Amino acid sequence: MLHITGHIGIDESEIEESAIRASGPGGQHVNKTASAVQLRFDARRSPSLPNDVAIRLMKLAGSRLTQDGVIIITAQSHRSRLRNREEALQRLVDLIRQASLRPRRRRPTKPTKASRERRLESKQRRASVKSLRREKPAVE
Repeated sequence: MLHITGHIGIDESEIEESAIRASGPGGQHVNKTASAVQLRFDARRSPSLPNDVAIRLMKLAGSRLTQDGVIIITAQSHRSRLRNREEALQRLVDLIRQASLRPRRRRPTKPTKASRERRLESKQRRASVKSLRREKPAVE
């Protein structure tokens, strides 16, 4: 069981893990070992996540989300598969923690009287500058 927050925990059987070959430079070693780790987590069908958290998680995932609602996280910055696995799991946990926070509702506010006056005063100043630039009609 992976503990995310006080209320949310994910069973490790919900996370699919596979080892893949890492891209980029690394000499002969990188060509024969699968040290990169790819995690797949089905956010849409996960029984562990509340519905509102799952929706926010899918929005946060962005390009890591497939059309089926599966989040794919790839970690390949370390040379060892174990460290890449830990990093990928930590990224998933951080993403779910971020999604578990409810966004604050915005309270609409009205501009103050002083700010309205400042705005109108700056508009008048700007208008007077522009009127001075205007070409005066020639008097004959």
